[in-house]
Amino acid sequence: MRPESFEFLQKYLNNPSPTGFEKEGQKLWLEYIKPYIDSYFVDTYGTVVGVVNPEAKYKVVIEAHADEISYFVNYVTKEGYLYLRRNGGSDPLVAPSKRVNIFGTKGIVKAVFGWPAIHVRKAEQDKAPTIETVFLDCGAASADEVEEMGIHVGSVVTFEDEFTVLNDKFYVGRALDNRVGGFMVAEVARLLKENGKTLPFGLYIVNAVQEEIGLRGAEMVAHRINPDVAIVTDVTHDSQSPMYDKKTAGDISCGKGPVITYGPAVQNNLRDLIIGTAQEQGIAFQRAAATRSTGTDTDAFAYSGAGVASALISLPLKYMHTTVETVHKDDVEAVIQLIYESLLRIEDGHDFRYFA
Repeated sequence: MRPESFEFLQKYLNNPSPTGFEKEGQKLWLEYIKPYIDSYFVDTYGTVVGVVNPEAKYKVVIEAHADEISYFVNYVTKEGYLYLRRNGGSDPLVAPSKRVNIFGTKGIVKAVFGWPAIHVRKAEQDKAPTIETVFLDCGAASADEVEEMGIHVGSVVTFEDEFTVLNDKFYVGRALDNRVGGFMVAEVARLLKENGKTLPFGLYIVNAVQEEIGLRGAEMVAHRINPDVAIVTDVTHDSQSPMYDKKTAGDISCGKGPVITYGPAVQNNLRDLIIGTAQEQGIAFQRAAATRSTGTDTDAFAYSGAGVASALISLPLKYMHTTVETVHKDDVEAVIQLIYESLLRIEDGHDFRYFA
């Protein structure tokens, strides 16, 4: 990876972008892609779209989502402890002993998820942590002091953990789901520009908000763009580490390439174009099966309007929705290359109908 791209990846991943509060991360992303696009727009809720060939009638989307799981302050005790509500799929099991940032009216306030020591816990506290039992300690001694610090019900909370590289092979951090996707589609835009590729269609590079609470950003922007084709990238579960059942999770491994999904929301001819591209270019890939939905923004695009030919290219990831989400460097590069090469095989007016 070129140094400038790595610097952006690190900066972008370290920036908090909780669901509904993605603004600062979206600004970083837009600033990075501006040299590679012709125009852009930002919608009402913060989805950012960079456009190449905005006058073209045939429209192709490449998309990722920008938001990360988080918490909201929900209740403050008279002693100054904070209880929370989840914002997205936050897992209280990983919370105890973690450091967090609380976004209050006076700026960021540091806090920790407290938890009783093993030799003083009550029997009921040996059960797995739940959203009802985990709490934050911000160093305040009363509810009034919490308020003076600028913290209130509705203040958003994110984990503090930052980006690292593991064994020179893996990228590790919180919120790789799915800001690493935003990085990958931005890199596709960069490669197209720097390689002087002229596309026969309008390309919409989308970084959508609010995926973690129901694909909401993609839902809105799909109606606005009304694309003909959508290639979505997100993360999927590596199933090689302990505690996974491959019979249900599938046999997916970090380091073995992008994952191409089969399922009702995935348009078969577009998927086959992507598979053919991978085979022609010698890009190793894996396969996954979805059931009623993919659980990603693919579903929002596929079923918008009169239906959009949509496909999903996933990045294998370990330890989803924790502070140590982990992806293989080679897979990141392979996803970028696969999206890039697939775009070069889409023609103006490309008819992806299953049959005519």
